[in-house]
Amino acid sequence: MAKTISRYSFGESNIGGRVILLFLLYLLAIYELYTMGIMGMALICALPIVALGIIVALAYPMTVFWITFIMNYFIMYLNKMNMMPLPISGVMEILDIVLIVIALTLHNQFKFYRLSNFMLPLILAWCFFCCLEMFNDTCNLGYQIGSWYMGARLLAGQLLYALIICILYVDSPERLNKYLRIWAICSIIAAVYCWKQKTIGFNHTEQVWLDTVGYTTHRVNGIIRYWSVFNDSATFGCCMASSAALFLAAGAFAKLKADKIFYIVTCLLCVWAFFNSGTRTAIVAFGAGVICFVFLSRSVKIAVPVAVFGALFFFILIFTNIGQGNNQIRRMRSAFNKDDASMGVREYNKKQLAKYLAEAPWGLGIGMNYDVVPPFNKYSIASRVPPDSEYVYIWVHTGKIGITVFVILQVLILLGGCANVLRLKNKSLIGIGAGFCSAFFAIQLSAYANQILMQYPNCFLFYGSMAICYVLPWMEKDFETMEQKRYQQYLEKKEEKERKKRESRV
Repeated sequence: MAKTISRYSFGESNIGGRVILLFLLYLLAIYELYTMGIMGMALICALPIVALGIIVALAYPMTVFWITFIMNYFIMYLNKMNMMPLPISGVMEILDIVLIVIALTLHNQFKFYRLSNFMLPLILAWCFFCCLEMFNDTCNLGYQIGSWYMGARLLAGQLLYALIICILYVDSPERLNKYLRIWAICSIIAAVYCWKQKTIGFNHTEQVWLDTVGYTTHRVNGIIRYWSVFNDSATFGCCMASSAALFLAAGAFAKLKADKIFYIVTCLLCVWAFFNSGTRTAIVAFGAGVICFVFLSRSVKIAVPVAVFGALFFFILIFTNIGQGNNQIRRMRSAFNKDDASMGVREYNKKQLAKYLAEAPWGLGIGMNYDVVPPFNKYSIASRVPPDSEYVYIWVHTGKIGITVFVILQVLILLGGCANVLRLKNKSLIGIGAGFCSAFFAIQLSAYANQILMQYPNCFLFYGSMAICYVLPWMEKDFETMEQKRYQQYLEKKEEKERKKRESRV
């Protein structure tokens, strides 16, 4: 018997080592159950699954990227539906790190040289500044390393992750096309789910949230502000408006008719969606994105009709009462009302914050939120006043120095991306690049009025797409080849249909 076991484990059979490993894991699981309880045992039992996941990830790295992209888009919905056992930022950070580790492990398959572009040092400069904020003790609470890390990973870490991952993984025209299509499909799903909320109704979890946490912000003067699969209506509306600018640009310059129709329809659905979000900033952001696209298009044929249509649209919205009977249009129209009550509250909050921040040029410190700053602290009120926008939030926590650095870096990132688009010659690629820049400009403008820039899925979408914009010149030649191939296939299919049609008439 002993001889048989020995031969099975170490000799003729090639699976003996695995049997011994599983037996040792079994003993370790029993030990953890005895010492730490069921959770300890569960962690040990999950190790084979983790090992299997690593093997699969190394074999199919692009699958991991697409899963990360889709998870980033819908993770706020999963969290709202109580389907996330772990903190969402932790889940996304793990996936980001896994993608980077895969790229380093399979370094021969990735184009690391493309990271040497103008955007990388700008993002690194912001990360360095956020690291300096670790030593900011304005609130006299000592160095709160844990709170700083939680804040810095959202303010700076995810920007760097988006840059590295999107440049490394979206490295070919085929992947760029797929990236756009998956983004468009996710946007369509979000718009359709908004329609579901509006026409069919909310599920139980959504209704409870609307009646409790979201009651004061998502029921405004009898108007329900829909949020679809996002965390709130502001994030939803601003993302849809910025995405609409992207797909308008991509559709306007698409060479294939099918692509043109797909992206334009997606754009229209995004426009419909952001109107139903009730987010007034969205309409201004969309308009700004369209202006940016027109500038980068360098096409009179596109600039003239877009300018005429846009001017007519905003004239109707600002100077007439057409559509005033519609709740959502009426709310959007209030974005141009200087006497709007909610805008007055925001301005009042800024004035109050300015009094405290006058003595804090470096801000309160990253991570110094209301749950960290005690009530008796001098800056307690400043940590509790709603910032209402991403730029105000950065101003509060990094001071006038930090917000100045941040704004300069964002402007440079946008200008660098625009410069890359102006270098391109392929019309379809110009449309995609102009769309990325327009969307980035739109989301930055949205962040001036809403705290949405660092929220999921916006940061990964818009910083990642701007990173791709910096590598488009490297792709142009291959993109031209791919486009010609697709166009030739389209012509062949068209000719085949016409031939069959002619034969059927004979």
